Amino acid sequence: MTTIARSTDTLTRDALTVLQPGFVGTTAPDWLLRRIGEGLTSVGLFGRNIATADQLAALTAQLRSERDDVLVAIDEEGGDVTRLEVRTGSSFPGNLALGSVDDTDLTRAVAHELGRRLAACGVDLNWAPSADVNSNPDNPVIGVRSFGADPQLVARHTAAYIEGLQSAGVAACTKHFPGHGDTAVDSHHALPRIDADLDTLHARELVPFRAAIAAGSKSVMSAHILLPALDPTRPATLSPRVLTGLLREELGYDGLIVTDAVEMQAIASTYGIERGSVLAIAAGADALCVGGGLADEDTVLRLRDALVAAVRAGELPESRLADAAARVRALASWTREARGSVAGPGAAEGAASGSDIGLVAARRALRVTGSAAPLSAPPYVASFTPVANIAVGDETPWGVGVELSALLPGTVTGTYGPSADPASVLAAAGGRRIVAVVRDEHRHPWMSSALSALLSARPDTVVIEMGVPQAAARGSVHIATHGAARVCGRAAAEALLPTPPLP
Repeated sequence: MTTIARSTDTLTRDALTVLQPGFVGTTAPDWLLRRIGEGLTSVGLFGRNIATADQLAALTAQLRSERDDVLVAIDEEGGDVTRLEVRTGSSFPGNLALGSVDDTDLTRAVAHELGRRLAACGVDLNWAPSADVNSNPDNPVIGVRSFGADPQLVARHTAAYIEGLQSAGVAACTKHFPGHGDTAVDSHHALPRIDADLDTLHARELVPFRAAIAAGSKSVMSAHILLPALDPTRPATLSPRVLTGLLREELGYDGLIVTDAVEMQAIASTYGIERGSVLAIAAGADALCVGGGLADEDTVLRLRDALVAAVRAGELPESRLADAAARVRALASWTREARGSVAGPGAAEGAASGSDIGLVAARRALRVTGSAAPLSAPPYVASFTPVANIAVGDETPWGVGVELSALLPGTVTGTYGPSADPASVLAAAGGRRIVAVVRDEHRHPWMSSALSALLSARPDTVVIEMGVPQAAARGSVHIATHGAARVCGRAAAEALLPTPPLP
C-alpha cells in the first residue's frame, strides 16, 4: 500500500512537478485534477484519450481550468506513430518519407502544420521528433520513425522539424538520446545494448542531437539503452555520465530532459519504476514520462513518494529535484506564452483544415520501380501484416485497401500473418490482379517467402512496401512508400491509377 504524503510543501510539489503521467478516458478524472491543483505540471495524452478534435480541445481546457500553465504532452510523430488520428491513420507520412525526399523546407512545413493542429487542440509539448539514425536495418522499434541511416541527413531534418513544430507554438522533444537506431532489441521489452566505440557514437548517433540543440529543441528525451563506451553499468536514462556529463556539460544542452516511459521493461524489470525514477532524476533528468501502460493515481503517488523519500533519506539532493522542477516550470511558462502568440481558429477547424502538405509529402516520397499497365479494374489486396511494436500500436489502421476501395470501388482486401498460405491468397484473388502489401519484408522471412510464391504464380502482382525498403524491389511494379500512414496508402493507391494526380 502506498504511503501518501499529506504535506503540500515545496518538496512534495517539486516531486509532483517532475512527473508526466497519463490517465484513462476522454475526460480528466477527479484524481488528476486534484493532483494538478497540488503541483502536478504535466499530463501525457495517448490514443485512448482522444476521440475528436473538439473533445480533445475540451479535455485540454478542462486540464487548464485547474492551472493555466499545465503542460499537455502527446506522442504525435505523424506517420506510423499517431495519437491524434489513432483510429484512422495519420495525415502526415512520417520521418522516413520526409528523409527520402530530403527537402528540409518540406519537413519544416509538415512539422509546422502538425504543430498547428496540435496547438489548435490545446496540446503544447510533442514527444517528437525521433532523431535516431536507423543504422541497423533490423531495428524492431525505430525503422520508418527515423529520417534515415545517414547522420547528416537525419541532423538537417531533425533541425527543420524542430523549427517547424516550435514555430507553431508547440515544444519539441527530440528523442531518443543518445540514439536508439543501432539496436536489435525494443526497449519496451528489454534493455538494448549498443557496443559502438566513442568515435562512432560521435560521428553517428550524436550528430542529429547536436543539430537539435543548435536548433533550440525545448526538450530532449532519453533512451533506455546501455552504451558501454559511455557508461558500462547504467542505461542512458539513469546515467549521470550520459545525461549530465555528455548532454549537459559536453554538448551544452540547457533545456528540459525527459525520460522515455519509466514503465518500459528496460527500466521496470531491472530497477523497478520507483528506484528507476529516483536514479533518473539524480542522473540529470528533469521529467519522468509514465502512463502509456501505468495510467492511474497510485502510480503517480508511488513515484511522488519515492522521490520525496529519496530526498529525505539523502539519496537524492533536494537541490537536484528543485532544479528539475524549475526546468519543467520554465517550459510550461514558454508554452503558455507561445499559446497566446499563435492563437488561431477553433479546435475542429484548426485540426482539420489548412494545408494538405502531408499528402503532398507522401506523394513525393513514393519510389516506383518497374513498369506495368495501371489497374483497370478493382484488384485483390493481399496485406501481409507483422506484429506491430508497442510504439506504433495495433489500433491504427494501415495499408492501401481502404484507399484503393475509395478510388476503385469493388476492391477486395485480405489480411495474412505468419501462417499465410500463398495458395489461399491466389484462391481468394481469383481473376483479380493482386496488390501485395508488405511492411519491412527484409525482417520477416515468412513474408518474403509468401511474396516469392505469389510472384512466381502471378508475375503481374504489384508490390507495395510500407516499411523500410531494404529488400530488393520486385513485382511488375514495386512502390516503396517509406511509411504506413494513411496518406502513404493514399499516395500509393493514386500511383496505380491510369492518371495519378501530380505531386
